Amino acid sequence: MARSKPSARDALRKLREQREELDAREARLREEAATELGRLLIECGAETLEPGALRQLIRQSMTLGIDETLKRLAPA
Repeated sequence: MARSKPSARDALRKLREQREELDAREARLREEAATELGRLLIECGAETLEPGALRQLIRQSMTLGIDETLKRLAPA
């Protein structure tokens, strides 16, 4: 017997399930990445920085680009 084409409702349900699985996976991976970055910050001694200052430093570095930021921070 030939299989009928899945209905749009079935396809939509499956898509929503996949999206939920991806959202859960993304949340888990974001937590793992945060843990890795936190360890790196502690290894560098950045635990002494205020969270707001660190956030501002990172945002500005991302705006300038990593290479440009490193050039500007390098001793003359």
